[in-house]
Amino acid sequence: MSNALQIIRCPRSFDPAISREVTAELGHLPADWRALLEGAAGSSPYLQTLIRSERDWIEGALADPLAARATVFDDCRACPPDQLKSVLRGAKRKIALLCALCDLSGHWPLEEVTGTLTRFGELAVDVALKAEIALAIRRNKLPGMSEEDIATAGGMTVFAMGKMGAYELNYSSDIDLICLFDETRFAPDDFMEARQAMVRATRNMSAALNDRTAEGYVFRTDLRLRPDPSVTPVALAMEAAERYYESLGRTWERAAYIKARACAGDIAAGERFLKTLTPFVWRRHLDFAAIEDAHNMRLRIRENKGTGGPITVLGHDMKLGRGGIREIEFFTQTRQLIAGGRDPSLRVRGTVEGLQALSQAGWISADVTETLARHYRDHREIEHRIQMVHDAQTHRMPTSEEGLARIACLMDEDAESFVAGLRERLQEVHRLTEDFFVPSGGGTAKPAEPVPEELDQSVIARWPTYPALRSDRGARIFERLKPELLGRLSRTANPGEALLALDGFLAGMPAGVQLFSLFEANPQLIDLLVDIVGTSPALANYLSRNSSVFDAVLDGGFFSDWPGRAALIAELQEALAVESDYERQLDLTRRWHREWHFRTGVHHLRGLIDAAEAGQHYAELADAVIVGLLPKVTEHFAAKHGPMPGRGCVIVGMGSLGAGRLTASSDLDLIMIYDPLDAEMSEGKRPLAVRPYYARLTQAVVTALSAPMAEGRLYEVDMRLRPSGSQGPVATSWPSFTQYQKNDAWIWEHLALTRARVVAGDRDLSAEVEAFRSDFLAAPRDRTTVLTGVSEMRRRLAAAKTPDGPWDAKTGPGRMLDIELAAQAGTLLAGQSCRTVAEGLLAGVASGWLDDAQAQGLTEAYGLYWSVQSAARLIAGKGSDGAVRGEGGAAFLQRSTGCDGIGTLQQALEAAYATSAACIDAAVGAAAGTKDESDEQAIS
Repeated sequence: MSNALQIIRCPRSFDPAISREVTAELGHLPADWRALLEGAAGSSPYLQTLIRSERDWIEGALADPLAARATVFDDCRACPPDQLKSVLRGAKRKIALLCALCDLSGHWPLEEVTGTLTRFGELAVDVALKAEIALAIRRNKLPGMSEEDIATAGGMTVFAMGKMGAYELNYSSDIDLICLFDETRFAPDDFMEARQAMVRATRNMSAALNDRTAEGYVFRTDLRLRPDPSVTPVALAMEAAERYYESLGRTWERAAYIKARACAGDIAAGERFLKTLTPFVWRRHLDFAAIEDAHNMRLRIRENKGTGGPITVLGHDMKLGRGGIREIEFFTQTRQLIAGGRDPSLRVRGTVEGLQALSQAGWISADVTETLARHYRDHREIEHRIQMVHDAQTHRMPTSEEGLARIACLMDEDAESFVAGLRERLQEVHRLTEDFFVPSGGGTAKPAEPVPEELDQSVIARWPTYPALRSDRGARIFERLKPELLGRLSRTANPGEALLALDGFLAGMPAGVQLFSLFEANPQLIDLLVDIVGTSPALANYLSRNSSVFDAVLDGGFFSDWPGRAALIAELQEALAVESDYERQLDLTRRWHREWHFRTGVHHLRGLIDAAEAGQHYAELADAVIVGLLPKVTEHFAAKHGPMPGRGCVIVGMGSLGAGRLTASSDLDLIMIYDPLDAEMSEGKRPLAVRPYYARLTQAVVTALSAPMAEGRLYEVDMRLRPSGSQGPVATSWPSFTQYQKNDAWIWEHLALTRARVVAGDRDLSAEVEAFRSDFLAAPRDRTTVLTGVSEMRRRLAAAKTPDGPWDAKTGPGRMLDIELAAQAGTLLAGQSCRTVAEGLLAGVASGWLDDAQAQGLTEAYGLYWSVQSAARLIAGKGSDGAVRGEGGAAFLQRSTGCDGIGTLQQALEAAYATSAACIDAAVGAAAGTKDESDEQAIS
């Protein structure tokens, strides 16, 4: 396949006489190449000049454009410093002519044209900078630096910003640069001298590219995107720049860093710096406040540049005008800023790349992506032709018919159809992007409406005093939301109650701009908020402190089916693998858990899952957290004290976690078991004996799960079910555990073992623990002994805590704990290893202890209790009475249990309590009484 330039399209000559004159000496070239040169020269005075000056080079360049480009680049790299300015200017003429001819002919697509211009730009910056750094080193102006440091420019990095950063440089572009140096390369006492040298090198590098000579110029350079350019030098230390962005960085600077790229000098240092800015650019939560920021920037640009008028082709600014290039860029970058913190796939530099990534992530439709990407490329090509005419840094269409005709000739179109097509594209871009920044409603507050009569005006009147509404911006956005919010409140079943719940939600919020912006951009979330605050005070209170969980609702999978334990584990492990810092791993896990926990609560609240499914989901979520965090905790611990001695450890879930069913506010009952084998000490920087090693590791695991951090806490952890309870060591060795269970454990500990389940840890040890559990539970047991132990446990539970009213379905005779004890007894008597209540009660039937009717009755009662308990914990947290105080909560309890009234539900519960208690009394009491009688006979 030939490497020669191929003519796909060809410009027409606006002035045929000039074109023939320019190409008179090139008559030996193929006809299509001559036509290309005539069209270019006859419509562009600048290209006419380039063709004349580079006449001897043109034929070889057209024969192999890629080879010609490579040769120009190689010549620049090999250029002696004293010839650099001249060589770079000559190279610029050749690259400008080559790009123009490959662009006009269609031989190169837009991306190849802009990429070539960009690669030449970064090459010019790199060689010019290193020439200056080399000079400074030879003059001993950079303390501690030698010739070897020239390759990394002494720690100086030049960041390409804007279009240069995204390989989108336009035909006659200036280049936006930020110059930073790695201050750690210098001793503290040498910093000021080094900074002065870096500033001087930056200025000289800029002048080498920017200054016009008889041979022209290379690039106009703009260094004003650096932090606070009016008071800072042209080169800054990276540490100072980082402090600035952390404390004072603005939204437009975040947007600028989407495209930022280390393009010259010390690339590795630049990439490290960009990584430190990740939290600044890509916020963890959906940032819909960026929409208003971007819209305000658009308005300021229109005002300052005078580009806010109607769309007219003559004189229209293709970059800043309505429907122009900047509109597409703002549309893309703002959406990237909104969601890129959550979705790394959106962190791409190119505009078309960004549109495609947003489409794949579901943020914009494929049709919108295709339309905007096509129009973006069209706009950029027109922009290039505008600039080709006089090599001017302009984006405005000509204001005269003659000028317009020149552009049409370069596009190989007649002026009338060119104007009509361009006007249509500008209008379509404006329509698609303007609705994003100013949705229907105009982004302004609706006229004040009277507060619905059902709502208490005095409650609404105190809202401006709340922290979330004290900032001007938060208050302004909320005022735009308030009419819709109050309208939806007034349509709830009990508007007054819902208003008070919303009031509590607003009062608990520390800030409101981000959440109010989220609601403004996604009004459908208001329905969900009203639903939550009107039903679940506990969830509403949780939301006021963790409003970022609303981000997850906008995820396309929020209302999808539950992914399951394995998928959750894989997702969390993948997320943790990207983060190397331990504290950030803990915070990441908390954020991840918070969203999945919220998702389960919303699904339950809205009836997408029932109480049993919610219980399973909460348990699988806890499993995923433990499985994900255990390796990270052990790795962090091992950094100080060495790897786990022996075979390692397992985490065993007890109680509800072991049974695989939790509520929204459940604690985790855990045991750690380790196998030391023959090890006595760990091997690390600070070695520990085996027992204290695992004791402290257990404490580290508990801390990782329960410590309050910036992102909250995960779970409360209870380890009292370990051997010997609170008196025993927090971690138990495998030999001690088996010995204890066989010889020393109380009957209640055998009952608890029926629900034990290995959640995480060493695979072989996990298998041994489960095998031991199954074998141990399978051993025959004396029924009287087991049931006497159950009777004693019931007595102790009754003495420790009385029921908290009729809505406390957990504690008391005939309630959840009572039935769970019966199921554990059935499991133990049958010698089975089942964990759930239903299976345990059936095991009781299999052992001959219970009959079918008893097992069925207790199973149905437990199902009712679980529905009440699960709903109550979601509605009111750990206070069961709060579940029925509000109308919304009561309605949810009725839906969850299938009862047609709250009174009916209470009657059903009280009847079930009595019936279940009597059933268990009869089943347990008779056997316990037999044991007591036999003991008395033995004594006598």
